[in-house]
Amino acid sequence: MKKKYPVILSFVLCIVGIVAACCFHGYVTADTVSAWHKVLFSSSVILAVGGFVAGIVNLLPDRKPTSIRTLAMASIFAALCYVGCTYFKIPMPGSTSFFHFGNTFCVLAALFLGGFWGGMAGAIGMTVSDLFNGYVDSAPRTFILKLCIGLIAGCIAHKVFHIAESRDSRKIPLPVATVIACSAGMLFNVIADPLLGYFYKLYILGIPQNIASSLAKIATIPTAVNAVVAVIAATLFYLALRPALTKANLMPRL
Repeated sequence: MKKKYPVILSFVLCIVGIVAACCFHGYVTADTVSAWHKVLFSSSVILAVGGFVAGIVNLLPDRKPTSIRTLAMASIFAALCYVGCTYFKIPMPGSTSFFHFGNTFCVLAALFLGGFWGGMAGAIGMTVSDLFNGYVDSAPRTFILKLCIGLIAGCIAHKVFHIAESRDSRKIPLPVATVIACSAGMLFNVIADPLLGYFYKLYILGIPQNIASSLAKIATIPTAVNAVVAVIAATLFYLALRPALTKANLMPRL
């Protein structure tokens, strides 16, 4: 009974977001579109996705309450994702795509915090980066993709390989498990980013098919490079930080 009202509220927000997105969709696909219409449309899509995710989470079996430590670390990783995506980036000539380190911190957050909070940290941090740095059209797509990256990497890391447990409880070495988990999350992104970007530009933004297809092909290169960098960097960071955080008793209890 206690979960009934949060579930209802979450799906109400989802429906409101969908309705608002439909209302603003006509403005976004027009020949001349204002920045405010882009922001309102992107915010509506994010509200719809966020409401849907919150509703699904509230329908899951009861879990132990989220600790303040986990929330604090999720906030820190969200900030790191924002910084990595905003200030540590290299634009790709002739395209809106760019090389950045945001994905590195998204995957790293999933390793430390688990799939949900790691994905939320990446989704919030890099979506805010899009909204404040001229990539408003990409913000809804960014939210969905980064959330999925965290969910996949975190699920494999903690549900399959149990990397948070002691050495005796793990079936394969920690470095191998970390690389596999990171690779799974980033492999999803390499496939889904251009694919979702193509359909998003074609059906949501109303971009002609040939242009949407060309942009998707161009985005494949920086997406693949970002994936390789994220896997290597996140693995090294995790293996370096884990002993120190464990010794200081700062590792989140998953």
